[in-house]
Amino acid sequence: MGGIGIWQLIIVAVIVILLFGTKKLRNLGGDLGSAIKGFKNAVSDDKESSASTEKTSEALADSSPEQNKAQKNTADTTKNTENHQA
Repeated sequence: MGGIGIWQLIIVAVIVILLFGTKKLRNLGGDLGSAIKGFKNAVSDDKESSASTEKTSEALADSSPEQNKAQKNTADTTKNTENHQA
């Protein structure tokens, strides 16, 4: 009385096959499989993206203050040039 037995599962499977047919169930299984594959790819891409972001932030943290100041001056010079041209 506690759980579902093998016979109950077989009866449910037969009813589902009779209602939907094997072709629809096969298509549904293929769609479900491709959705799971896409989800796994998205998760792994997200992990790779976050790893590359961490490496970039570590590289910026490791750079010397003089390099950071030079990069900032270059960016400021570029902005000033764009403002004068406009």
